[in-house]
Amino acid sequence: MTHTPTPAEADIPALVARLRATFDSGRTKPLARRLDRLAALRALLTEQAEVFQQALAADLGKSATEAYRTEIGFVLNELDHTVAHLEEWLRPKPAAVPGFFQPAEAHVVRDPLGVVLVVAPWNYPLQLALAPLVGVLAAGNTAVVKPSELAPETSAAMARLLPRYLDPETVAVVEGAVPETTALLEQRFDHIFYTGNGAVGRIVMAAAARNLTPVTLELGGKSPVVVEPGADLAVTARRIAQGKFLNAGQTCVAPDYVLAIGESAAGLEKHLADAVREMYGDDPAASPEYGRIVNERHFDRLAALLDDGRTVTGGGHDRAARYLAPTVLADVSPDAAVMRAEIFGPILPIVAVPDLDAAIAFINERDKPLALYAFTESERTKRRLTEETSSGALSFGLPVSHLAMPELPFGGVGESGMGRYHGEYSIDTFSHTKAVVDKPLVDRPVADRPRA
Repeated sequence: MTHTPTPAEADIPALVARLRATFDSGRTKPLARRLDRLAALRALLTEQAEVFQQALAADLGKSATEAYRTEIGFVLNELDHTVAHLEEWLRPKPAAVPGFFQPAEAHVVRDPLGVVLVVAPWNYPLQLALAPLVGVLAAGNTAVVKPSELAPETSAAMARLLPRYLDPETVAVVEGAVPETTALLEQRFDHIFYTGNGAVGRIVMAAAARNLTPVTLELGGKSPVVVEPGADLAVTARRIAQGKFLNAGQTCVAPDYVLAIGESAAGLEKHLADAVREMYGDDPAASPEYGRIVNERHFDRLAALLDDGRTVTGGGHDRAARYLAPTVLADVSPDAAVMRAEIFGPILPIVAVPDLDAAIAFINERDKPLALYAFTESERTKRRLTEETSSGALSFGLPVSHLAMPELPFGGVGESGMGRYHGEYSIDTFSHTKAVVDKPLVDRPVADRPRA
């Protein structure tokens, strides 16, 4: 069957050519122009906050508070940090010149790359479209933003509002699904930034290879939590639950499962149930702060995992409402289906292990996670986890928090992704770091040159 391009598909080559012409004109490169675009993006987020909150509520059941904190406010924090430091980050950095090249000077500059494609996912559809865009614009590039079709209200809001605040010759939004994304990947970009799953990440990387386009892949994986005896289990449970059940568990760095060492497994059960009750009351379905599963396909996938252990708390679900209660499972086998792939939902398995050696072996036998969390009072344990495991990030005592710290790089390793961004790391990602050498055209006499 012959594929008939959608209007969006048909327009994509011309759209990319238009953005490239803008970049080639040099208009996006001056610092003042970069700051102007960031100010416009800030105005969009502040003036249209209510519109985005309503869209996020429709797509994911997010409360206004959660939508602001994890999406709008998150991007504003990233944006303000970038504006405060951008001039400093863009200054040429001097480099030492060996004696046998003297007299000469050398320095490093950051050049914008050109036209960047940002492909965003559905779970934080605003944050994960616009936080990368902050770096793209700050680095002096033009951009195509491809929102997720699985968050249609947020996608439509971005498509409608971004052109009001940002010059469409500089930033374009392409809505749609697989056909539009495929058409975009057929174009030549100077960088592709993709957030999503590994299967699509491989497709993106293969498409990018045709044009030798560099990629950043922000993927996911099963992020473990190690809990040792001696940790305050009430505090531990509360912080795990806050990180796990945010956005109904649909967070790439959410704690995916707990490796409970020794007697901590039994003690943790009661405290996790208490933490869920503190956060969402006796009936989380009635809580305005608890979200919903994005669609019925993901609901069905998650509901099939509910029998993979003994239910400590939760388990309730309603397909029509896309509601799945915050659920904790105990006595979970390492071979259970819930332990095979990233859960990406509000189900938290507890796997008991005898000691730290077993926990480290369990982690290292599997794909490298996007994040690793641990609750322990032992400095030796912290040192061992730092030195003996590999993960995108490592956090002791506070899951998910590193994502909101713009001075920390965010990214994965191995199956959990490649590349990094946030703050100055975004400028690195969306720039070419160029070496510049300047030697006068008058040579010193041979006698004055240093000897080998």
